[in-house]
Amino acid sequence: MSGHFLNLNIYWLCGMTFALAALTCAVVTPLVRRMSFAVGVFDEPDGERRVHTRPTPRLGGIAIFIGFLLSLFAMLNVALTNNYVIHHYLGTRDLAQIIGLLFGGTLMLGVGLWDDIMGMRAQTKFAAQFVVALITIVLYRFEIQGFTLPHVGYVSLGWWAVPFSLFWYLGMVNAINFMDGLDGLVTGVTLIATLTMVVVSWWHHQYLVAITMCALGGAAAGFLPYNYNPARIFMGDGGSLFIGFVLASAAVMGTEKVAVGISLLVPLIVLALPILDTARVIVRRITTRAPLFDADRSHVHHRLLDIGLSQRQVVNLIYLVCFLLGALAIALSRPGGPHVF
Repeated sequence: MSGHFLNLNIYWLCGMTFALAALTCAVVTPLVRRMSFAVGVFDEPDGERRVHTRPTPRLGGIAIFIGFLLSLFAMLNVALTNNYVIHHYLGTRDLAQIIGLLFGGTLMLGVGLWDDIMGMRAQTKFAAQFVVALITIVLYRFEIQGFTLPHVGYVSLGWWAVPFSLFWYLGMVNAINFMDGLDGLVTGVTLIATLTMVVVSWWHHQYLVAITMCALGGAAAGFLPYNYNPARIFMGDGGSLFIGFVLASAAVMGTEKVAVGISLLVPLIVLALPILDTARVIVRRITTRAPLFDADRSHVHHRLLDIGLSQRQVVNLIYLVCFLLGALAIALSRPGGPHVF
């Protein structure tokens, strides 16, 4: 088979995964919205940190999860019944990683939904995130064992692999969770980040990462029309924690291959704004001895609102920044490029 034929096949597989996730999420979201009202799980505006003006359901993470899950199961069925796909794109280890991803993702979704429905102290929620990340790392070997540095080569983490992996998971999950403060913000940024990672993973033959990101990106695309300002439904902590977990896991899956552009640096570049904003807020709370986990209006999107921008203007501006950062990541990781990754 020619290389061109191989590329057409992986493009088709990724495209079908994206389309199925988007369609599923778009169909399921209105049903989840009705369910949220029926069970009384919605956000009331408070005039401060919550900037919406009407009660809004907050269980949209369920729709995102269903879109992601259904599209990945469909892809898994194709892989298991097609020797050509298994031989060229996915191996036994890849299929095992999908099981680990879905198991850990379901647990992380459960943590968020518990908070959305029942309420959870911030410290308890962080402890639950820690446990889910540790289970995923230890049970399914989703750990960062090392990475490649420019002009240095491969650096093995040795005994630091598990602590570093925990830091990676908790940092990514909370960066996405903290960013979820405006209509459509996390959903759109997720779509930009996943599409960027799909392109880079194609180039570096990271086919499992590409398919996983198509499933998440498709779910985000199907959810965005309902979540963009004025939002008819929020993703809630269930959605934001799940998205952060999948993004973190995709990066970890990429570290097992020689090319590490998709592994750590690409998501760090694309999501630099929310990651740096989260780090700034945490440092400020530590230095001022403020409660570390309490929500406030110190994030960059709240500050942009305070200077007079509308919700849509703030969200679109952050979209633009993330898009430009994604373009930078693609330019740096392209084959024949500067070989930064």
